[in-house]
Amino acid sequence: MTFKEKVNALVDEALSERPSVFLIDLAITDAFKIIVSLDGDNGVALQDCIDISRAIESNLDREEQDFSLEVASVGVGSPLKMIRQYKKNVGRTLIVKTETEIIEAELVEANDVFIILSWKAREPKKVGKGKETVQKELQLPYADIKEAIVTVTF
Repeated sequence: MTFKEKVNALVDEALSERPSVFLIDLAITDAFKIIVSLDGDNGVALQDCIDISRAIESNLDREEQDFSLEVASVGVGSPLKMIRQYKKNVGRTLIVKTETEIIEAELVEANDVFIILSWKAREPKKVGKGKETVQKELQLPYADIKEAIVTVTF
């Protein structure tokens, strides 16, 4: 079993004990720095990171292979990568980049195939001069999304 396979197995085992926490990214550099990025249905607590870090570190032998370990939750401005992240952020505002446009809208629904965004836009009136505010809605398949980031409002 290679070092990477062993780390993968340890991460999977540690996460199986915490069903609300899930893996976003696992990277192992050439210098054997292990970087684990996590997210959770209800966020990621510091204790989750500590427990997963300990589960990995206590089962690896530094005499066999020296390594460094970093376990953290994804940052606030990090792009959404998994469908599970979209589902947990329903009701929040996203900035979504597609091939042709950038949309800032509320995520009103997320399922396994697509998301639905809703926003207000100013458009020319159908009759007469001036503009009117209209409610827009877009069903967007995950394949069409280049990047999606949750906006933070204070």
